[in-house]
Amino acid sequence: MTDTEPSGVPDQRRARRPDEPSTPRVEQGPRVWRIRSLEAAREVLRARHATTQAGFTAEAIPHRLRHHPILVSDGPLHDEQRSKVARFFAPMVVAKGYMGHLESVADRLLTQADPPVTVDELALHYSVEVTARIVGLTESPVPAMSRRLVSFFNQPPFDLTKPRLGRTNRQWARAALNALVPIGRFYWQDVRPAIRRRRARPADDIISHLIAEGYSNTDILIECVTYGTAGMVTTREFICMAVWHLLDNPDLLARYRAGDPRERHAILNEIIRLEPVVGHLYRRVQQPLRVHDGPDTFDLAPGDLVDVCVRAVNTDERAVGEEAYALRPGRTLPPRLDASVMSFGDGAHRCPGQPLALTETDVLLTRLLELAPWLVSRPSVSWDALIEGYRLRGLVVAWNAGRSGQGRP
Repeated sequence: MTDTEPSGVPDQRRARRPDEPSTPRVEQGPRVWRIRSLEAAREVLRARHATTQAGFTAEAIPHRLRHHPILVSDGPLHDEQRSKVARFFAPMVVAKGYMGHLESVADRLLTQADPPVTVDELALHYSVEVTARIVGLTESPVPAMSRRLVSFFNQPPFDLTKPRLGRTNRQWARAALNALVPIGRFYWQDVRPAIRRRRARPADDIISHLIAEGYSNTDILIECVTYGTAGMVTTREFICMAVWHLLDNPDLLARYRAGDPRERHAILNEIIRLEPVVGHLYRRVQQPLRVHDGPDTFDLAPGDLVDVCVRAVNTDERAVGEEAYALRPGRTLPPRLDASVMSFGDGAHRCPGQPLALTETDVLLTRLLELAPWLVSRPSVSWDALIEGYRLRGLVVAWNAGRSGQGRP
């Protein structure tokens, strides 16, 4: 049975949460405001001095660090951090500086692959190796580092809208243990060797930049955890979701394979609009803030928690047009609205890695699709509390083994 949206058009999303409503557009609950309107969401995320980061357990991270992690910092410090690392993710840098590396990693992994292949494992090693090169984590084997990064997500559930994240004392103890052990392993086996190498021989990567900025080893470790997990988990899931949609939709697959880079990126942006990897963005109100949804206004008070419901915002028909739950690459959008809508955030904390994520996904997909793969099994869908997003596991594809490793013609 195919689910349909209110207009009667089939709902083409693969990751749907039955407990996640799409209305009302702006809702005040007992502990949190829920924002499902694009207009209101933009106002919240762009209110630079009126709201601060509250997602990704930002408010539970100690402020004793000399340099607060870029993902959860705010204000002038965050602006300075962003401006200095922007050069590592600029579209021109991605296109000119990283393309050869992306292509060689994708070709090598597909050459070594022995079909049938589990796509989430392939995407894991690919995304970790790409991210490691940019960050500077190049002194340890990627498969082992991949396993260490994955272990960070072995955490008990939490709820940002509840006191103490809704965890019991026992869950907090387990959370501390499950975090400290993987972080310790990651530092000794991945981060520390990279820091020692970069102190002796600086390179054009983020660790070398952080050393030059006077970051301590602890500060660098936290940033590496941030870049490593963000670069790995989000791109990994997006690659899996894109493969699933393309191999399940012959017309879309043919369009992608025949398209130029601009067309392929339009398809990828539409997939991530419909299937955002990060499903909720949280902000804490620091100053009185009035937001709008058409003629309606809502007054948010200091201390209020705001949940920008990305999946609902991305399917706001007032913004993205009719058939919001259908995959329609190239749909007409309002001026200055990104094709991915809110999938990479907005405002001061907008993800700087969008050009890299789309390009690295496109590089792997174009090479994989040249092998004429077919679906062996569709993945299971579960949910991750930290990124409020989907987790796809068990997507298996196969191709005629004789074509493996041919690379691009």
